Amino acid sequence: MRQLARNGLTVFGFIAFSLGIGTLGYHWVLKLPWLDATLNASMILTGMGLLAPYVTNAAKTFGILYTLFSGVAFLTSAAVLLGPVVGRFLHRFHLDVYEEFQSQTD
Repeated sequence: MRQLARNGLTVFGFIAFSLGIGTLGYHWVLKLPWLDATLNASMILTGMGLLAPYVTNAAKTFGILYTLFSGVAFLTSAAVLLGPVVGRFLHRFHLDVYEEFQSQTD
């Protein structure tokens, strides 16, 4: 549970950092107000889609880079968060197989 909580805090920090990058980018590049920039960043980060249209080449370039980063960030976050759970499951699974093998050889 401690490892899961630590990974949860790590993921929360990484998501907050990623959301901050997107918010700053949408605010500076697309000239969106802070709330709209945060909304756009959170929509892209979660894979829901874009709200404000990209009108300049700089905005389109930022959109491409942030979308690629968001896809990797989402998958990485899911892996870090679920890692301890899957590891525990596999550990128990292999332990049961080993015990079954031992009972067959006796």
